[in-house]
Amino acid sequence: MSDFDIIVIGSGPAGQKAAVQASKAGKRVALVERDALLGGACVHRGTIPSKTLRENALRVNNMRKNAALFRFKLSEDLEMATLIDRLDDVMKSHDEYMRRQIDRNAIKRIHGRARFLSPNEVEVTSVRGEKQVLATDYVVIATGSFPRKPDQVPIDHENIFDSDSVLSMLYLPKSLAVLGGGVIASEYASIFQALGVRVIMIDRYPRPLGFLDKDLTDNFVNAFQDMGGVWMGNSVVKRVYFDGVNDVITELEDGRTIITQKLLCAAGRVANVNDLDIDNAGLELDERGVIPVDGQLRTRVPNIFAAGDVIGPPSLASASMEQGRRAACNAIGLEVGSMPEMIPVGIYGVPELSSVGMSEQEARKAHGQIIVGRAPFAEIARGHISGNQDGMLKLVCDAEGRRLLGVQIVGEEATELIHIGQMALLSKSDVDIFVESIFNFPTLAEAYRVAALAVIGQRARRNSVY
Repeated sequence: MSDFDIIVIGSGPAGQKAAVQASKAGKRVALVERDALLGGACVHRGTIPSKTLRENALRVNNMRKNAALFRFKLSEDLEMATLIDRLDDVMKSHDEYMRRQIDRNAIKRIHGRARFLSPNEVEVTSVRGEKQVLATDYVVIATGSFPRKPDQVPIDHENIFDSDSVLSMLYLPKSLAVLGGGVIASEYASIFQALGVRVIMIDRYPRPLGFLDKDLTDNFVNAFQDMGGVWMGNSVVKRVYFDGVNDVITELEDGRTIITQKLLCAAGRVANVNDLDIDNAGLELDERGVIPVDGQLRTRVPNIFAAGDVIGPPSLASASMEQGRRAACNAIGLEVGSMPEMIPVGIYGVPELSSVGMSEQEARKAHGQIIVGRAPFAEIARGHISGNQDGMLKLVCDAEGRRLLGVQIVGEEATELIHIGQMALLSKSDVDIFVESIFNFPTLAEAYRVAALAVIGQRARRNSVY
């Protein structure tokens, strides 16, 4: 008889949900975590720390906009700890909540580093070096990811940082180069720019967040540049080094040189399987550097499943939670169906960006003729009240202007507003539902009605032509 029915390795969003789901189904579950606190990179180095910093960046930015009223000026050599003053409390509260949940569900917590001995045996080494071998029927790998380190960028975590170490800076720098144009790069670049740091984003692609609707990315770049940031697209980094005195030098292949006080390299992330010895279990990473799984989140080894960042995109905490739950269900034989496709994307930059369903570009490619309705927040009363006039909500519909294909939002509260559109898409509602609804006034949610009326107006004009 095995020691456990299922062992979950990693306590991040995917691992936590996998362990709880299996335990609620009556299985004997062990949760192995090498860090002292539960929650994984999401809680300690990623989502929660960066969003805590963002909240204070918004406060600083808003006070700057009202400097004449408040006589506000950010002090020189501001310590980073001041800007993430609530982080320790947030992390400890999250850890305590997870511990109570895990204990309440009779999940065995094991603090140590796991490695495979075979597909059914996991060795765990404690912080004191003590080893124990655990036998199990099933394993869920939920060890997350760590930052990719390009050869030409010598990350030292003092002058040249990655996304896991950037918040360990002692002081807010006067200037910062950000390498990359993805989600993490865009979030940190805009957050630091909102704090008054001179930020230069450098990426090989023509625009950041290339997977998003072009209206959203254009709005983001404009807002970033309006705050004083510099976007350098179509730029390939040749070499990065610290000059040994004060500055980080970034040399580009076209001969340009960028000089900043600090540098953040956000060039993607790879599966965190170091020291896991997955080859002992018959596993290997694919060409993308992640563990390949099928539609049931099963690896090539029948009793081993994987979920979260360790299997690659979409690399969203929300998706990882559902993947973890489904991986556990599939392992123990509970029917859960297919993974939902209608997952909203939320990017916590300044401004926020959120998307669900098709972008305008994807819809035009798939359907040809479409109708798009836009609602600038400058036309919404709440946008004026909150100083959020640069935002926009966009509805993408079919050629008849009835079937909703996608919702795109940029501006504060975008990640909250998107769920109204998500529910409309899931219920297969016509765009008319937004006109038939009465929203609270004044709210940003009214933008759905404004955008829907724009669609209906175009629909009427098109029908009159025919």
